[in-house]
Amino acid sequence: MQQIFQNRNMAGCQLAETLTPYKGNKDTIVLALPRGGVPVAYEMSKILDLPLDIILVRKLGAPEHEELAIGAIASGGETVLNKAIVERLNLSDDDIARVIKREKRELERRMRMYKGNRPQVDFRAKKIILVDDGLATGATMLAAIYAVKQQSPSKVIVAVPVVTKEALLRIRANVDDIVYLTSPDPFKAVGCWYREFTQLTDIEVIESLKKAWCNK
Repeated sequence: MQQIFQNRNMAGCQLAETLTPYKGNKDTIVLALPRGGVPVAYEMSKILDLPLDIILVRKLGAPEHEELAIGAIASGGETVLNKAIVERLNLSDDDIARVIKREKRELERRMRMYKGNRPQVDFRAKKIILVDDGLATGATMLAAIYAVKQQSPSKVIVAVPVVTKEALLRIRANVDDIVYLTSPDPFKAVGCWYREFTQLTDIEVIESLKKAWCNK
């Protein structure tokens, strides 16, 4: 029987138990992908006594078919494209550039909303634990990984409660370690593995971040 999580917070508590070697390590940062990754990462940072920060990733929706992802872009501009879909839709470089420009503006807006004037944490020579509530294709996490690696961290670990077999292979090839609690097959969707999987609001994300930052 596959594991079902009560909610994102409880999943974060369970994930923290697998990462106790990093507890209190002054050179380690828990880095959440909003929105869903924030409550997971919040519990992890609290239990492990580690600082919490965020990295934003946006899906790149195909022109006129925004529900279809052609890739993802992360804070700092790192982009991952699904070349097969780009070729199938016969998208030009200009088409892709327009989508990237639009989503980059949205990333900047959200970063200001979530963090205000709080400076971005320096990742150089740090151990980074990237956290989300689950991985289906792994495209958004891959964009986050590429963005983090631009700052030369000493180690990159991905921690998620649930992941597909395909995403597991894809991510594992690009990080030092990936920690997860279950990898069900068939997978269906991330939300299928939570009893409570409500759509988080920006206000909830901001409140969680403020609580984490006030306690440090």
